Amino acid sequence: MPARLIAWARELGFASAGVAGIDLASAEPGLRQWLAAGFHGEMDYMARHGERRARPAELVPGTLSAVMVTMDYAPADPDWRERAWATLGAPERAFVSRYALGRDYHKLVRARLQRLAERIGAEIGRFGHRVFCDSGPVMEVELARRAGLGWRGKHTLLLNREQGSMFFLGTLYTDLPLAPADPVSDHCGSCERCLQACPTGAIVAPYRLDARRCISYLTIELDGPIPAELRPAMGNRIYGCDDCQLVCPWNRYAQPTAEPDFAPRHRLDAATLAELFAWDEAQFLERMAGSAIRRIGHERWLRNLAVALGNVDPAGRETALVALRSRAAHPSALVREHVAWAIARHGFPVLPSPPS
Repeated sequence: MPARLIAWARELGFASAGVAGIDLASAEPGLRQWLAAGFHGEMDYMARHGERRARPAELVPGTLSAVMVTMDYAPADPDWRERAWATLGAPERAFVSRYALGRDYHKLVRARLQRLAERIGAEIGRFGHRVFCDSGPVMEVELARRAGLGWRGKHTLLLNREQGSMFFLGTLYTDLPLAPADPVSDHCGSCERCLQACPTGAIVAPYRLDARRCISYLTIELDGPIPAELRPAMGNRIYGCDDCQLVCPWNRYAQPTAEPDFAPRHRLDAATLAELFAWDEAQFLERMAGSAIRRIGHERWLRNLAVALGNVDPAGRETALVALRSRAAHPSALVREHVAWAIARHGFPVLPSPPS
């Protein structure tokens, strides 16, 4: 079955597939330590599910195996890494993590996994299963490692010699007793570029991430104010952060996506901070329909952009100030506070635009 299963997965657009066993007892101590350190921040669901994350059969009774898949999302542009660095080096432009430039991957990957389950069912008859893609308490990286799809990099993401780390992971829990694959060896060696590149020092040690400092957490998961001491280091990153992946030597081998839905939408790979900050809520909801970004809402979108506008260099200060002052009297206290911080960072008092 595993050989045919991998072939079916590839037919559905997955770059790789493998089978893992579900005995994750050896991973539980690390999970407990991570939670005890508070590294999950306000992601209460991480603590709420606790060790259940490491016990698939408790989450989905009857589970015997996990089918793990990857789907590439690196931009089709062969110069995508250089273009990403160019955006990060242009403070007036907005940087959005490469995975979020197109449509929401959650639904697409889950839908393909469901089709894979149906293909298996057509071959063997009905069987128990449940699909996941960042949608449940699943130790995806650990399971993918055990399924032979790569090794855990020092930035905590899965790495693969042929794909780098620019791919999504999907999980199919099943009650089928499938033969597990053999894990692959670690190939990070002495390299610590990801630790050194993290703008906020969130990778506190190899294989150990303090989410509370991670820009992806700050711009996506955090509901309230972004800690003031971390704002300057965020630069122009308004949704997620790719620095640890951009510096990783293995991402020279990242495979371009074949999925049209992952292509950039609404110029998110080229937009300026000022033009995105000008979107009202209706425009945000319309343009981000079908995007993973939509779930943070317009308020946090403006919060993130305000921080980035506060980090614009002197050459773009005038444009940034005009944009910021247009939101200085915003109904949201969260937005107003971040706008005030950004204006003060440029050395000016907060002067809201007069009513039109």
